[in-house]
Amino acid sequence: MNTNPPMLILYDIRKSYDRLEVLKGISLGVQKGELVTFVGPSGCGKTTLLRIIGGFTPLDSGEVILDEQRIDHLPPNLRDTRICFQNYALFPHMTVAENIGYGLKIKKWKKAKIRERVEELLKLVKLEGLGERMIDKLSGGQQQRVALARALSLEPKVLLLDEPLSNLDANLRLTMRGEIRKLQERLKITTIFVTHDQFEAMSISDRIVVLHEGRIQQIGSPVEIYERPTNEFIASFVGYVNFLDGTVKMVDIGFEKVIASTPIGEINFLLERKDIDVGERVKLVVRPETINISRSEPMTGNNVFQAEVEIGMYVGSLAKYTVLVKGEKIIIDQSNPRETGLFKTKEKVYLSIPQNIHLLKMKS
Repeated sequence: MNTNPPMLILYDIRKSYDRLEVLKGISLGVQKGELVTFVGPSGCGKTTLLRIIGGFTPLDSGEVILDEQRIDHLPPNLRDTRICFQNYALFPHMTVAENIGYGLKIKKWKKAKIRERVEELLKLVKLEGLGERMIDKLSGGQQQRVALARALSLEPKVLLLDEPLSNLDANLRLTMRGEIRKLQERLKITTIFVTHDQFEAMSISDRIVVLHEGRIQQIGSPVEIYERPTNEFIASFVGYVNFLDGTVKMVDIGFEKVIASTPIGEINFLLERKDIDVGERVKLVVRPETINISRSEPMTGNNVFQAEVEIGMYVGSLAKYTVLVKGEKIIIDQSNPRETGLFKTKEKVYLSIPQNIHLLKMKS
């Protein structure tokens, strides 16, 4: 467990525009060298929170503390944070080297030292030999690297990335995610990453902060957020999911087993939490990729149900099915569909639902 004080602390951050409260009391600590991602739907407050950290948006109340010093009263240039904006905000009339060295020039570094630092940064972001090129002659991925190098030029304590990959195509986004993560780990720089893409957040983060309607819904590692969501919104926002309403019929503490009745029948699953009782209403969270689909009925195993294929979509390494079980729609992701072949519409199949099911308690 890390006993050092967090590099960045947000305490009870609140912000309103006119009568609309955008942030409703955000508190968070970010450790030195950690990459934390703010994720959530449009309008949840994630970009506003990032801009408050960087000093581009004033807060209404609360505190921003960086390296044990309160900074919320300081302008952006005095905060020791640097931001990469969504549109990169590069100067089109300057070369790559001039863009990267701009902050150093403002800080009145000597020309020789600026040249040395710029060459170091060009090498760091794999743009060697492109220092004299104009910005409009670069690809989107290269422009993103220039913006990143400029933000890193003065070695900030916190790097702020505002949807930095949103303007790139899908393949380049995937490549740049890996490049940003490798660079962040190499420099050990504390980083706040903002995205609306939950899969991007899952792939790049040490921890994820899920925001919704101006409040933090959950903070955790990608595994915790995906496998143990604390509420229905998080479960449905981070990946596809099947929800099954149920009523607890049996709880066996000794064997750590639970049985719940659901619209498709009784389901056995492992006891994940001990604060549930017989008769309690629950919601079972079943991820599509955990369900097995087959043409023949399994000889052994619990939670086997007969179903009918409603629709199937083949996407190469994955086949996505919607099946009907007693009128209930169940989504299934079948990896490597070549092994079984594709299932046809109206085909009768069997589903096997795993026992490691996540459970949400229904509000009374």
